[in-house]
Amino acid sequence: MIDQLTVRAPATTANMGPGFDSLGMALDLWNEATIALGEPSISIDGEGAAELPRNESNSVVQGIHAAFREAGKEAPSLTVQCNNEVPLRRGFGSSAAATVAGLMAGLALAGCDPDPARLLDLVASIEGHPDNSAAAIYGGCCISVLGKEGWVVDQVPLPENLHAVAFVPDLRTSTTEARAILPRQVSREDAVFNLSRTALLVNALGNGRLDLLREATEDRLHQPRRGEAFPAMKTIIRAALNGGAHGAFLSGSGPSVIALTTGREVTVLYEMTEAARRLQQPGRGMVLRPSPSGACIL
Repeated sequence: MIDQLTVRAPATTANMGPGFDSLGMALDLWNEATIALGEPSISIDGEGAAELPRNESNSVVQGIHAAFREAGKEAPSLTVQCNNEVPLRRGFGSSAAATVAGLMAGLALAGCDPDPARLLDLVASIEGHPDNSAAAIYGGCCISVLGKEGWVVDQVPLPENLHAVAFVPDLRTSTTEARAILPRQVSREDAVFNLSRTALLVNALGNGRLDLLREATEDRLHQPRRGEAFPAMKTIIRAALNGGAHGAFLSGSGPSVIALTTGREVTVLYEMTEAARRLQQPGRGMVLRPSPSGACIL
């Protein structure tokens, strides 16, 4: 049995505008966890260090225990050290990153192959939706569909010079609360609006038709309601587009906003942060790249 390993998992942005619960993209921003046999303890550095639990409710630990249950084994006493870069409760899939890292580490420690399809089944059963999880596991931009025999995942080609410019508010969002405010039914018109734009988004990214992204990243299913809880969203998206972004959207359930660019990153970042400043919305900006790779054992 392996007695120590280190696993890393990336931040992700889900939905990407219209692709609610089905599209996600991995970002080059990482959480890393080192797990070793030994006296049970949890240490956390970086994002969430002051507030993440240091007990069995920790998402990394929950992932480890779920993996051992899947393997039909009892989890041993473990020392867990987390070094986090992924912003917490800001729409970057921090929960998915932690759960994926724990599951991958747990399966390896239990002597099982951390097969990506197996990982996705496990993490989707915990998270409830696969958009962040699939991107965290496979990397790149992923479409996730629940088929008759399980999850079907395919990747969307991305332009080599694509950047994700992000404004990360100090404000935090609960994913559970952000989902609870969404309507249980939508009109046929709104459903067609999102279906057509999701298709356009995938085609535009795959074919390099970035001029279509402004239209393709629009949404009617979740951003309007979530924007009510984060009124600065519309203004920051508009500022990103005016600054030269191809498209912009709420990252996951928010409140972070991401703009897709292939140049003018500094200008777009300035316009987004300046719009937030004028609205007295504190936060910080980041310029990130999509990550072609997902979670891995180092």
